[in-house]
Amino acid sequence: MGGAALSPRRPWDGRHVVLGVTGGIAAYKVVSLARDLTQLGAVVDVVLTNAARAFVGAITFEAVTGRPVRTDILAPGFALYHIRLAREADVICVAPATAHTLARAAAGAAPDFLSAILLATRAPVLLCPAMNDRMWAHARVQANAARVRELGYTLVGPAIGPLAFGEGEGPGRMEEPEVVLEHIGRALEGTSPLTGRRVIVTAGPTREPIDAVRFVSNRSSGRMGYAIAQAAWRRGADVTLVTGPTALPAPVGTAIVSVETAAQMQEAVAGALPGADVLVMAAAVADFRPARIAVGKIKKEARPDAIALEPAPDVLRETRAVRPPGLVAVGFALETDNARANARAKLAAKGLDLVVLNDATVPGAGFEVETNQVVLLDRAGGAEELPLLPKDVVAEAILDRVVTLLPER
Repeated sequence: MGGAALSPRRPWDGRHVVLGVTGGIAAYKVVSLARDLTQLGAVVDVVLTNAARAFVGAITFEAVTGRPVRTDILAPGFALYHIRLAREADVICVAPATAHTLARAAAGAAPDFLSAILLATRAPVLLCPAMNDRMWAHARVQANAARVRELGYTLVGPAIGPLAFGEGEGPGRMEEPEVVLEHIGRALEGTSPLTGRRVIVTAGPTREPIDAVRFVSNRSSGRMGYAIAQAAWRRGADVTLVTGPTALPAPVGTAIVSVETAAQMQEAVAGALPGADVLVMAAAVADFRPARIAVGKIKKEARPDAIALEPAPDVLRETRAVRPPGLVAVGFALETDNARANARAKLAAKGLDLVVLNDATVPGAGFEVETNQVVLLDRAGGAEELPLLPKDVVAEAILDRVVTLLPER
């Protein structure tokens, strides 16, 4: 999320995040994390260790959060401030978490402001390890990592990638801010009706080959399906994303199945369906495909006068025979005329619980944009009209409806 400006939204809006920063070179990444959390509506209190101040100054964090930075447990007038922050926090995230920090947390030591907060809080705690790969591999560090997990802390990372200058690549790199941000969101969601549920989401376009280099496709960007998959994971779901070709980064925490054709998507969805609780078919699956695929590349001088088309597999309809009992099935209907009537017909014909109607004629909605305006149509005849909203917000509204349709466990 680190590029464009963000707006307050669930689950960060109005929540209190304590962001602990310790003395590692990855401390510079945490500035953008603090900024993004603040733009998403969170109240962010940054706590710097003495070592962290050698890498990033307090004034930098104050500039992006609009709040004073805490450093010293013995500061006059703040004798019990670590207790206050520990009580007020909805989540505590330590990024980067150095080997020294992990050791302190594992031992329950509290020599500074940040480690005292960790002992006093009952909020979820996320630790984001960052160190040299040899340090991370050390038996003592691994034992400390195992111990903090036993204590109920969540480790986010480390990632595999470039380390400090001259150290090459390996496991030990701090996860990127956008990844940490999503883990904070999952912690803020806590236990929800989707926790532990298996959710399958399809997204993006399909490509139907004409020859070895050309294909028939559509303008879907995949943004809507990716937003739904990410929001479902934040709510605690076990998410499988079956995706056609897109330029989007994979949603954090999701299992990705990449496909190209409608037939491949049908096979992938059928394989993921056993044991699933929710199916959200947000992909723009091709309705037609070339009846014959040329071998190699069609030369310009041998171009055909026409390309014969045949129906592509109807992925959503074909799932009916293999849907588990109690599955909540959601389809999308992109329409340009007779929108509601066509969407209602799709809901009935494909045995859906909910249809998300997307009128392609509405400015700012549909493909290749970051907003959408939809109507949620259910089997009982209900219709919920949403205004033009960012697709991330639309995703939350769709999942709010999905959870009302889930059978009791």
